[in-house]
Amino acid sequence: MSDCNNDDIDFASGMSAFEAKHFSRAAQLLSPFAEQGNAEAQHRMAIMYQNGLGLAQHDGLALRWMKAAAENGYPIAQHGLGFMYLEGECVEKDPAQAVEWFSKAARQGLVGSQTTLAMMYEEGNGVEQDIEKANELYRAAGFER
Repeated sequence: MSDCNNDDIDFASGMSAFEAKHFSRAAQLLSPFAEQGNAEAQHRMAIMYQNGLGLAQHDGLALRWMKAAAENGYPIAQHGLGFMYLEGECVEKDPAQAVEWFSKAARQGLVGSQTTLAMMYEEGNGVEQDIEKANELYRAAGFER
């Protein structure tokens, strides 16, 4: 077998371990992929560090991996990073940063980001209140307004 096939097997095994809640094994298998820039692996590493799953809970590493995955264009990580900024989890609360990351994920069609962003525009949280923009985002997410 070539290294590529072994890598594919290791990645799939890491993802399966994560789904089966075998987090220590998942972290061991996914860590090299995260280091190599795999956004999905980076996102899973962030989740494990954020919640202390199979690894010691570590805000700094959770933020590092979530941000890396988000910067790699992974929409679920962009949403996760937006949520971190919105709630002040692992990072100082920063609604304006939250809007930026939710917007990136929303542009990729992530419904959760579209609705969260719509609520932020509706409430004027991190952005100037804009009911029209909120309604546009709700419609994009499939809600009639």
